[in-house]
Amino acid sequence: MPGPSADVLVAITREVSPALAACELTHQPRVAIDAARATTQHRAYVDLLARLGCRVIELKAEPDLPDSVFVEDTAVVLDEVAVITRPGAASRRPECRSIASALSDHRPVVALTEPATLDGGDVLFDGSVLWVGLSGRTNGEGLAQLSEIAKRHGLDTRAVALRDCLHLKSAVTLVAPDTLLLAPRWVDADVFAGRDIVRVDSAEPGAANALRVGTDIVYPACFPRTRERLEARGIAVHDVDVSELQKAEGAVTCCSLVFRAAAGM
Repeated sequence: MPGPSADVLVAITREVSPALAACELTHQPRVAIDAARATTQHRAYVDLLARLGCRVIELKAEPDLPDSVFVEDTAVVLDEVAVITRPGAASRRPECRSIASALSDHRPVVALTEPATLDGGDVLFDGSVLWVGLSGRTNGEGLAQLSEIAKRHGLDTRAVALRDCLHLKSAVTLVAPDTLLLAPRWVDADVFAGRDIVRVDSAEPGAANALRVGTDIVYPACFPRTRERLEARGIAVHDVDVSELQKAEGAVTCCSLVFRAAAGM
């Protein structure tokens, strides 16, 4: 049987843990989270990924791992290899085992080792550079180990300083070729010289997190002003309500690992 086409997008997701309300929090106050409503919102998000052409692989919920719906933080998937991270929050490290197993069907798998810490939400690939945010969850050793792996595959890695946000992708995401959606309150645009920058609306400082799926964007429904800026660039934007997941410092990128299928695996 021939392998899958490299044009096929795979999306790995995981069901919402019933313990979501016990999630790790860094920058947001703890408020009541309705896990049932979060599950409904996540279902709509997964269905949207499927409608946009992804072959979705859904992992079962992990009742003892509150943050486990946020699968992005456990891996960085490159064309040649899947890098299993070592999340900065120790409570999240057990999430990596099942992700490594799921990814082994699609890529060779390597893992970062102690004392590295790195969350996948701190890694942005723009097609030529792996940008790595040095955050409260990602340290210099995590950057160094990822850089060494990336170098073996011909990729450049650059560090990015952040201010007052959880992850790099809280502050900047790729929304089109050479085009970044950026929150200037949290990261300096000058870092990304040569890229086209779309700044979030000043009334929506948290609006920089968008998930690119092919030529489309999955985007939180609560940022209409910034959505207008994206659509003015001719970008196809698809709203999804993730309000309960946002209470857990979640966003649209962190609820999936989206990558191109590898032929022959």
